[in-house]
Amino acid sequence: MQTVDVGSKEDGKLWYRKPNPSLSNGILVSVIRSAAAHGNRSVRFLQATFDTTGDSFLAADHHGNIYVFDITQNRFQLVQRTGQACTALAFTLRRTSEYLVALADYSIKCFDKDTKQLVSWMRGHEGAVSSISVHSSGRYAISTSSDTAQLWDLDTFQRKRKLNIRQSVGIQKVFAVFAQTRFCKGTGCTYLQHFEDGKTLAVGGRSSLIHLWCLDSQKLMRVAQMPPNVRTVRHLEFLPDSFDRGSSQILGILSQDGIMRFTNIQTFKPLFEIGSIDNGITGVSICSKGRHIVTVIDSGALNIYSVENLTREVNKPPKPLVMMGTQGSENSRATVKVQAGTVQRPAKTPRRVHPAKKLQPPAVITGDGPETGQRDGLSKKRLQKVLKAFGEYPSKYRMFVWRSLLCLPENHCAFSSLMQKGVHPAFVTLHERYPIKSPKLQRGLQRVLSALAHWSAIFGETDYLPLVAFPFVKLFQNNPLICFEVVATVIVNWCQHWFEYFPNPPLNVLSMVENVLAHHDKSLLQHFVNCGITSQMYAWPLLETLFSEVLTQDEWLRLFDNIFSNHPSFLLMAVVAYIACCRAPLLQLTLREDFEYFFHHRNNFAISEMIKEAYHLMDSTQADIHPRCMLTDFEPLTAGQYPVFNKYPTFIVEYQSKERERIRQQELEYLRERQAVQELRSEAVRQQAEDEAWYVQQELLQQAEEQRRRILQQEEEKLTEQRARLAAMKRELKVKELQMVDAARRRFLKHQQDQRKIQLRRLDDEIQRKMALRDQETAAAVQDVEVRQMELDAQRHVFEQQLTKEQERVNQGVTAEIDTWRRRAELDETTFQNLLQSDTDLSQETKRVLEASLTEAEQLDADLQWKTEVLKRLEKADAEQQKHHQHLAELNRETRAKEEELVHIMMKMEDKKVRGKRNGQHIYIQHLLACRCYMSHDLFLADSQSERNLGPPCSSRRLLNKPEFSKSLNKQPFSLDRGRAELDHKERELMQVVRDLRQKMARNGAEYSSSSR
Repeated sequence: MQTVDVGSKEDGKLWYRKPNPSLSNGILVSVIRSAAAHGNRSVRFLQATFDTTGDSFLAADHHGNIYVFDITQNRFQLVQRTGQACTALAFTLRRTSEYLVALADYSIKCFDKDTKQLVSWMRGHEGAVSSISVHSSGRYAISTSSDTAQLWDLDTFQRKRKLNIRQSVGIQKVFAVFAQTRFCKGTGCTYLQHFEDGKTLAVGGRSSLIHLWCLDSQKLMRVAQMPPNVRTVRHLEFLPDSFDRGSSQILGILSQDGIMRFTNIQTFKPLFEIGSIDNGITGVSICSKGRHIVTVIDSGALNIYSVENLTREVNKPPKPLVMMGTQGSENSRATVKVQAGTVQRPAKTPRRVHPAKKLQPPAVITGDGPETGQRDGLSKKRLQKVLKAFGEYPSKYRMFVWRSLLCLPENHCAFSSLMQKGVHPAFVTLHERYPIKSPKLQRGLQRVLSALAHWSAIFGETDYLPLVAFPFVKLFQNNPLICFEVVATVIVNWCQHWFEYFPNPPLNVLSMVENVLAHHDKSLLQHFVNCGITSQMYAWPLLETLFSEVLTQDEWLRLFDNIFSNHPSFLLMAVVAYIACCRAPLLQLTLREDFEYFFHHRNNFAISEMIKEAYHLMDSTQADIHPRCMLTDFEPLTAGQYPVFNKYPTFIVEYQSKERERIRQQELEYLRERQAVQELRSEAVRQQAEDEAWYVQQELLQQAEEQRRRILQQEEEKLTEQRARLAAMKRELKVKELQMVDAARRRFLKHQQDQRKIQLRRLDDEIQRKMALRDQETAAAVQDVEVRQMELDAQRHVFEQQLTKEQERVNQGVTAEIDTWRRRAELDETTFQNLLQSDTDLSQETKRVLEASLTEAEQLDADLQWKTEVLKRLEKADAEQQKHHQHLAELNRETRAKEEELVHIMMKMEDKKVRGKRNGQHIYIQHLLACRCYMSHDLFLADSQSERNLGPPCSSRRLLNKPEFSKSLNKQPFSLDRGRAELDHKERELMQVVRDLRQKMARNGAEYSSSSR
C-alpha cells in the first residue's frame, strides 16, 4: 500500500509507481496531510465526495482546505481555502465544475473548482449542516441540519422551502429521489439510503436490523438481521453496478465498530468488508460507476479502494462441472459422478487393469510423403483444397495456418540465447541504410536480423537480407520468436542454393528461372537478350525482395499462402508467372532503366492469374528442367536447437568478415584520427571563434567605452549646465534672500522706530500726566495752604493776643534762653540745609546715570537692551530711594510719636498753668522748638515726595491744624516756592534730554534709509 503526503503542496501526483492493491484490503493509495507549521502533525480529513463522472473526488480537511483528487489522471490539486472546517460536501449535477460546501459557521458556499472562484453564498441554517443532497436534474438541493431541512434553487441560489420539526426529534437525513417523495414509519431510524432508481429505500438504526421499503407500494419488503457484532448502523451506501440499470444489489453497511460490510440485498450474503477496528471508518463515498471507494478513517487519512480488487473473489466464475465415469464389467452399468472442482482421477477398479498407453510425438511430415497430417492436427491436403477453392486462407486464421504449414518448433531457449547476444555489428547502422517511420518496427527488424546473423555468419554479410525479412517482421512484429523462425524456415527451404555464389547473386537459381522461361516463352527471353537484360535484372529483384516491392499487402499474402502450401520450387515458378503475366508491357520496353523501374515498382495485373499461371508452370514444365529436381523438399526447423546453416562459401565469408573487420578497424582508426582531427579542427575553430569573439568583444568594449565617454561627456556638459543654472538659481535665491533680509531688517527697523515713537508718546503722555497731576497737587496744596494760612492767621491773631499778654511777662526772663534756642535752631537749620543739598546731589547723579544709559543706547543703534539696563538702574535707584524713604518714614513715625507726647505734655502743662509761669514758659519754648524741627522734616519729605508724584504731607496738615503750631509761624516764615523751583528745573532738564533723543533717532533713521537705497 502506497501512502502519499500532500503536505503544503498545491498539486502533484497521487502515486509515483503504479499501485498494485492486494486482494486482502484492496487499497490503491492512502492520502495523509501533515502540517509543517504545527510540528508535522497530521491534519484530519473530514469529508469526501465523488463527482458525477466517478473519476475524481473532493476532500476537505480540518483547516478548511479543499482538494480535488483525479484518480484516472493520477493528480491532486488544492482548489480552495475556506479557513474553517467543512461539515458536508456535494457536487452540483448541472454544472459539473461547481460544488457545494457546508462550513462550520452554518453557511453553505458554492465554488468553481476550475476557476477557484466563489459562485454563491447561502445562509439560513441555525445549526451545523450534516448532509447535502442534489436532485438528479441538478436544479434543486436539500441541506439538512439537526432542526431544519431547506430546499435550495441552484439556478438562483435562493431558498424555496423550509422544513421545521419539533425539537424533540432530530432530522438524520433528507434526500431527493426520482419518484414522488414518500414517508416510512419506523422506530430507531438513524440513517436512510435509496436506490438510484428511486423505488427502494434502505433504513438502518440503533439495532442490527436493516429494513427495505418499496416506495411505490409503501410496503416493507424485507427485514435483514446483521451479524451479532453489528449493534448500530451509522451509514448505508449502495454500490452501483454498470450492468444492473440502477437497481444496485450490493449494500454497504457501516456499523459502530468502524467496519463497512458489503452484502447482497437479495440473499443477504456477506461479500467483502473494508476498514478495521483499530482504525475505523468515519465517512465513506462511492463513485457513481462503482469503481472506487473513498473512506475517511479515525486517524484523518483517506483510503482509496479498488472495487475490482475487492470483488475479484466474488466475481470469480464458478468451478467447472466435471463428469467422471467408473467403468465396471461388461454386464455392470457405468457409474457417473458430476461434481464441481478440479478433475480428479477415477477410482481404480479391482476387476480389470488397462495398461497405460505411451504417447509418441508426431512424426515430421515431409512434402513427398503420403501423410498429410501436421503437428497441430491440420491436414495439408485439406488446406490445399481450401486454398484452391477460395484462392487464399482466411485472414483471421492465416497466421495460425502458416505456423502449421511451416511446422515452427518455437525454440524459446535457443531464441533467447540469440537475443541475449544483442545487436549484431553489421546491423548497428540499419536505420541509416533502411530508414523506417515506425521506431517499433525498426527495432523489431534489427532484432530479427541480429538473431539471424548470430545464427549464421553469412546473414551478417548479406545485403538483401533486410528486404527478405521485412514483410515477415511487419506481419509478426508482436511475436519476434515466430517472426525469426518464419524467416529462418523461408531461408532454409525457399532460398536454397542462394548463397553458393556469394557475394554474387545465385546464378544457378537464376539459370533455373531462365530455363523455365526459355521453355515456355522463347520470344520474351529473346527480347530480354536483345535488350541486354539478364536474369539478374528481371528475376533477381523479385527474389531478393520476395515480391514485396511489386505486390500490395493483400496480393503478397495471397501469393505466400500458395508458396507455403507447395514445394519450394513454387517460388521460382511464381517469378516466371509474374514475367509471363507482364509479357505485353515488357515487350514494349527497350531501355535498361525502364526494365529496372519495372521490376522495382508495382504494376497492373491480376494476382489470381499469376497464381494460376504458376500452377500451370508447375504442372507443364518438363522434369529435366523443372526446379523440383534441383531443390529439396520442405524441411522444418529442428526442435530444441536450430540447424547449422553452412551452405555458403565459408572462405569468402570468412575472408569478407576478416576484410570487414580489417576495414572496420581501419575505419575505427580513421574515425579516431578523424575525431582527433575534428577535435583539433574544432579546437582551432573554437580558438578562432574565441579570438574573433574576443576581438569583437574588444571592439564592442571600445565602442561601449567610447559611447560611455560620449555619454559621460554629455552628462558632464549637462551637469555643467545644471551647475550653472543652479549657481544662477542660488544667486537669485541669495539676492531674494538678501532682499528678504533687507526687507525684514527694514520692517524691524520700522518696527523699532514705531516702538520708540510709541515709547516717546508714552513718555510724553506720562510727562503730561505727571505735569497735570503736579499742577493739580500744587493747586490743591496752594488751596490747602491758603486755607491753612487763613486758619493760621485766625489762630495767629488769637495767639498774638495771648502772647502779647504773656510776652510782656516772660519776655525779659526768657530772652537769654531764646537766644540759645535760636542758635540751636540755626544749627538745626544748617543741618537740614545740608541734608537737602545732599538730596539734590543724589538727584543730579541719577540724571547723569540716565544720560549715560541713553548715550549707550544711542551708540548700540536702538538695541533692545538699553531699556532693560535703564530699567534695572532705575529700579536699583528706586529701591535705594525707597529704603531712604522708609528710613525717613520711620523717623517721621518717631517724630509723630514724640509730637503726640509733646501734645500730651502740652495738655498737661495747660492744666498746670496755675502752678507756675516759669515752668509754663519753659515748656512752651521746648514745644516751639520741637515744632520747628518737625516742620523742617516735613518740608524735606514733601520736597522728596513731590518728585515721586506723592500727595501733600499729612503731617504738615496735622501740624498746621494744631493750635500750638501758630506761634511758631511768627518766628519762622513758611515759603511754598522753594520746592517748586527745583521741580521746574528738573522738568526742563528732562524735556531737554527727550528732545535730544528725538533728534538723534531722526538722524539715525535718515542715515539708515540713505544706506539702504
